[in-house]
Amino acid sequence: MLGRRIQFTIPTLNNLPIPTVGRDTWTDTKATGLQLRVTPTGVKTFSWFRRSQGSGAPERITLGRWPDMSIETAREHVARLNAEIADGGSPATQRREQRNEMTFAEMFEIYMTRWAKIRKKTWKDDEGRFRIHLIDLHSKRLSDISKRDIALIHNRVGKKNPITANRVIELLSKIFNVANDFGLFAGGNPTKGIKSFPEKSRDRFLSGEEIQNLIDSLTQEKDQVRNFFLLALFTGARRANVLAMRWDQINLIRQVWTIPETKNGRPVIVPLVPIAVEILTAIRDGGNDSEWVFPASNSKTGHFVEPRKAWERVTSRAGIDGARIHDLRRTMGSWQAITGASLPIIGKSLGHQSQQATAIYARLDLDPVRAAMETAVAAMMGKK
Repeated sequence: MLGRRIQFTIPTLNNLPIPTVGRDTWTDTKATGLQLRVTPTGVKTFSWFRRSQGSGAPERITLGRWPDMSIETAREHVARLNAEIADGGSPATQRREQRNEMTFAEMFEIYMTRWAKIRKKTWKDDEGRFRIHLIDLHSKRLSDISKRDIALIHNRVGKKNPITANRVIELLSKIFNVANDFGLFAGGNPTKGIKSFPEKSRDRFLSGEEIQNLIDSLTQEKDQVRNFFLLALFTGARRANVLAMRWDQINLIRQVWTIPETKNGRPVIVPLVPIAVEILTAIRDGGNDSEWVFPASNSKTGHFVEPRKAWERVTSRAGIDGARIHDLRRTMGSWQAITGASLPIIGKSLGHQSQQATAIYARLDLDPVRAAMETAVAAMMGKK
């Protein structure tokens, strides 16, 4: 019964005989190239079949099982494949290429090693987003990832954290762009047209009363925790830079801290206000012989790494709600603004970089910056 031609209908397919050995192949009389193969176990599978015009070699693409796939759906698939042939394409070759196409996880590894780790200081954030939020895409081929897949992920993550959801979409967009730039994927970018969730800029900073409560709460902490948060507050530096502060970056005589490379990829010189100098002097005189200002023997980096639990403990005891560690940096900038410092002065004290402001910042010396920071600290501490 091999190759018998019949019109595919529900009754005829339901009543096809089951072969005892081998497979029987039935060909539909209504859709060119549509076949159904039946195995001795009763499995019935639709496929598209043709012989190439040049060599006469058979080409077959499996479409799906009956009755999970309907006759109408199978005929629609075959019609599209026949149209591809008419346009000069080779559906079988295309599907072989798709099977050989790399998965999203494989592309992410290339993105990390050949792009992110070379160009991004925050590449570990990408690893976390890949591991936590993009697990559904790991095994998918790049061409199988649709805009709908992306939208579902964006909406799911956005229900808990819209900002994180936006960062995930940005990561996906970059991965597909890198794949195209490296010649590893010729398809489109499925993130195109996905609208980001609105993001409200954060303006939280500590009030004078909160600063005093924070300092009082810190007296109950170990020296390292207390000094870390105080230096973060009185320098306005980013958490990562304060954690990785080294003694060879500090000049207590000139009262400056030179950060060799920041998040912006550029060095920054931070003026050290008197209270910061006092804290650093006390740490040095307390017997710290490490290269790090905040050493940690149990850390792979050699320095203090994660102050988040300590922050939760300190702020809870101080009665400070809704504040993050990064808000200490914002507090320095805000109090400078409150006490009349200009935006260029604030920008330089915080190491901000922008194409428009860089030229202005470059002409500023540290004296007015230091003065603005000292005025802000005095105001924070309730001094005139």
